[in-house]
Amino acid sequence: MGVVLIKDKVTPFDLKLARQDYKDYIKVTVDIASGKMAIGGQWHTDGEKLLILEGSKKSDLWGGGVNLLTNQVETFALINLKPGENNSQEILDPQTREKFIKIVKEKFNYE
Repeated sequence: MGVVLIKDKVTPFDLKLARQDYKDYIKVTVDIASGKMAIGGQWHTDGEKLLILEGSKKSDLWGGGVNLLTNQVETFALINLKPGENNSQEILDPQTREKFIKIVKEKFNYE
């Protein structure tokens, strides 16, 4: 399982590690308050654990993924289920979703 903490930009080495579980899809967990991101792992909770160890608050963490064939950013993950705040696996709040996508695109150089 290759989970990688990304503070700046995703490097080719980061991608190599993160692709250990799924070749063309990378799970992504983002701290939308700090801009830190974890990529890779079998589950979004793998990235969530790493970010919490780095000082992130669970309420700031959102999940999704990147399809490496299309460079499409997805905003669907079990960790997005937050009773009373987000009652779906999809990031429902437009501002939160936009911030998540912006951070992912910046770190993957998809702009």
